[in-house]
Amino acid sequence: MLHEIAEATRGFLDLLDDGQRAVAAREMSDDDLRKRWAYTPGERPGVVYGSLGRDQRKAVHRLLSCVLSPHAYAQASTVMALEDVLDDREGGLRDRHQGDYWAVLLGEPGDEPWGWRVEGHHLSVSVVVADGRVSATPFFLGANPARTSYRGRTVLQPLRLEEELARELLDRMGRTARGLAVVADTPPPDLRTGNSPRVGDLEPAGVTPGQLDRASRGLLVGLVRYYLDRLHSDLADEEFDALDLERLHFAWEGSAKRGDGHYYRIQGPELLIEYDNTANDANHAHSVWRRRSGDFGDDLLAAHRASVRHE
Repeated sequence: MLHEIAEATRGFLDLLDDGQRAVAAREMSDDDLRKRWAYTPGERPGVVYGSLGRDQRKAVHRLLSCVLSPHAYAQASTVMALEDVLDDREGGLRDRHQGDYWAVLLGEPGDEPWGWRVEGHHLSVSVVVADGRVSATPFFLGANPARTSYRGRTVLQPLRLEEELARELLDRMGRTARGLAVVADTPPPDLRTGNSPRVGDLEPAGVTPGQLDRASRGLLVGLVRYYLDRLHSDLADEEFDALDLERLHFAWEGSAKRGDGHYYRIQGPELLIEYDNTANDANHAHSVWRRRSGDFGDDLLAAHRASVRHE
C-alpha cells in the first residue's frame, strides 16, 4: 500500500514541468499550509487540475485511487463532475468547472515525512506519510445537488449511504433510545466544526452503544465502518482497530422526515464524523471524517519528531 502511494506521488511529480513543480511542491514543515483546508469554492495552494495535460490529470486521479477505496474514489470523481451540473443550474453565474481542484505536494517520497492534498469544492483529501504509516484525515465529501431525480425517482445521489445508513439506525432504535439520540429539533446550517484546523472541544451528545439494543449497536458500528472504508482496506482496518467502540455517541438534529433538513454526528475519544443536509431545501450535503489528535498527520508527525530527537 505505502509503495503504491509513493509510486503514484513520484509519478505525478515526474510529469510536472519546472514551473508546475514550483507551484505544486511545498515543504512539509509549512504547518499553516498543511492545516489550511476548506470545502467551499475558491482557489487553493498548488497546481490547478484544469490546467494540467491529460496524463497529468490522470496522475492526480491516481493519487486519489491509490488511497481511496473503489466506492469512495467513485464518489470523489462524481463530486468533481457535479461542479459542471451545479454551474448549469446556476446559469453559469459563479463560473464553476470540474477542473477547479488543486493538488499540492508536501515534501516527496524518500524524504520523510511527506504527503499531499487534493482539494476543491466539496472534496478534501489530505494524506501524510511518516515512518511507514499513513494518515488521511480530514476526509471531506459533499454534493450539490445532493440528489438528482426524475419524476420522484433518484437518478444520482453520491452520498446516499451516508444518509441511508444513519436513517436505518435512527429508525431501528427504540423510542427511548431515539429520544436520547435526537438532541435538537433544528439542525445547524453546516458542519459544527466547519473547516477548523482542530476538532476542538465539541461536547459528545446523543445515544451510546450501551443504550442501544444489539442490532442497533451493529448498525452504529457499521455506519462508522462505512466512513472509515473510504480508505483502502488495510488503511481502514488500522483505523478501525484503534477505535474505542464502546465510547461512541450518535446524535441527530432536525427532522427525521425525508426531504427536511437534518444533521448527525458520531463521536468517540479520537473520532468525529459529521453529516449535514440543510441548504438548498435539504439538497446540499456535507460529510467529514476527522481524528481529534491525528488530523493532517499531527500524531504521526509528533511521533516522528520525537524519534528524531532521541536518535
